[in-house]
Amino acid sequence: MESKTILLVEDNPDDEALTLRALQRNNILNEVVVARDGVEALDYLFAQGAHSDRDPGKLPEVVLLDLKLPKIDGLEVLRRIRENEKTRRLAVVILTSSNEERDIIAGYDLGANSYIRKPVDFNQFMEAVRQLGMYWLVLNVSPPGA
Repeated sequence: MESKTILLVEDNPDDEALTLRALQRNNILNEVVVARDGVEALDYLFAQGAHSDRDPGKLPEVVLLDLKLPKIDGLEVLRRIRENEKTRRLAVVILTSSNEERDIIAGYDLGANSYIRKPVDFNQFMEAVRQLGMYWLVLNVSPPGA
């Protein structure tokens, strides 16, 4: 059985390290690919640019998507994911510090599967990541071909 990859789209090095540490501490040992801006995330998903040698048929099981990203913001990344036939059913969890109502509404309007505000407290963040991993990597059944 192939390992289920996680695509973490996060530009903040501290949040990236915290997320990777939380995954590891919760024994979520899946491969994590990190994209540090919206362009890099789209290049990875569509096997273009720096990721043109990647098999485009192998998509991550879940995308953990920050909203405030350089080059292309998270909402635009989500829009492009949903408008492409190959990625439209991909599980996308917005994982962001934004608690702005307009971001929450826009995220869901664009097809986010979930919107999670990053807890400030480390223990709460650890628990949120544990639950994310349990749900998206163990319990959730992905659509065929996704």
